[in-house]
Amino acid sequence: MEHSEQDPGPTGARSPLIAVVGATATGKSDLAIALAQHLDGEVVNADALQLYRGMDIGTAKVTEQERAAVPHHLLDVLEVTEEASVSAYQRAARAAIDAIRARGRTPILVGGSGLYVRAALDDIEFPPTDADLRARLEQRAQQEGTEALHRELAARDPEAAGIIGPRDARRIVRALEVGTLTGRPFTAFLPRPLYVDPATVQIAPRWDRTVLHERIARRVERMVEQGLLEEIRDLRDQGLDRGQTARRAIGYEQGLAVLDGTLSCAQAIQDTIAGTRRLIRKQDTWFRRDRRITWLDGGAEDLLEHALEVIEAHTAASGPARS
Repeated sequence: MEHSEQDPGPTGARSPLIAVVGATATGKSDLAIALAQHLDGEVVNADALQLYRGMDIGTAKVTEQERAAVPHHLLDVLEVTEEASVSAYQRAARAAIDAIRARGRTPILVGGSGLYVRAALDDIEFPPTDADLRARLEQRAQQEGTEALHRELAARDPEAAGIIGPRDARRIVRALEVGTLTGRPFTAFLPRPLYVDPATVQIAPRWDRTVLHERIARRVERMVEQGLLEEIRDLRDQGLDRGQTARRAIGYEQGLAVLDGTLSCAQAIQDTIAGTRRLIRKQDTWFRRDRRITWLDGGAEDLLEHALEVIEAHTAASGPARS
């Protein structure tokens, strides 16, 4: 789905699409809510795990009171047994953004799931899949070897073969699958840092790493105090064990182990803290590659004011959108 342009109104002005991104535990949700209250906005979730109904405490999902104060979209749209799809999310997120704009309000995307953020903001097309075709290609890779399939890829799609190693079976299979299904090169579907909506501005709160680690530890301990284990017990009754994505989420995987008696609560807390730290390093690596992001001091008392200044400057520089 292409992001449609809404009528900017009689003055030609058009509210920006604001994205509050970055690592876990940096205060993105609080900043997004503050911006929404100041700019008459609505929030669109870009955290893959917050799509799941019932995964509230362990994902630090905004409360019912916060949702009552500011409309939030794309929370609680999947059961824990379902698989999240980034292409389905892309369609839903862009539809939500368009609907917010149609109401004359400011859309504010918030989350730390990098690919989901890119799917909502950037010129990314997700190619189709075919389970039977992929299974046949995977069987060939086992029987003939990945090098043989890589040679076939080199003949059909030299550019893709040049960026995919001859032993990377998963990506070789995917490239051949995409080429067979679409007749287009695999590289045509690689993400480009090009906003679909030119009025987009990305901001990210950041913290000193030591301080952030302290925030993570307190956050995990607070989640346990708030009843994370009870939440996981209820979700297991709803099929959490069968959810390929949900059951592997940091905190939930450890909680399931506690319920199964294979991990102590104290060790689960430490493992969750360590897992969250690893996630943060990955998120930092992902978002720091995007030079379009403006980084802000997450601990600054005037964080909201700084964010508003960035948004205002970006809006002034980009000028009025065309109708």
